[in-house]
Amino acid sequence: MADNVRTGPRPHILNTDGQPHPLENALTIFVLVAGLVSFVLGLIIRNAHTGPAAIIIATATGLAAFLIGLYAQMVSSTRNQRVLIVAGIIAGFVGLAIGLSQGGFTG
Repeated sequence: MADNVRTGPRPHILNTDGQPHPLENALTIFVLVAGLVSFVLGLIIRNAHTGPAAIIIATATGLAAFLIGLYAQMVSSTRNQRVLIVAGIIAGFVGLAIGLSQGGFTG
């Protein structure tokens, strides 16, 4: 059983190929976080009467997550990055669509 013990640093969860990808990892995390923010804000503005600032933020973060996610998908290096990017793209698109249905960039 001693053969299964790893020594040294543990690999990053997004770098499953063993090589560092700092730009791709940063893009992946940004797309996921921006997509989730847009999705949550979209659900809030759909179910509650909020001001135009929340609608504009949901629309802008959704658009950013969607467009940057498409670029990040093209340059991604590992499967784990692609899974998180697609989740962020979908969440961002839903938040963008809800924001546009409530008035979009005009609030």
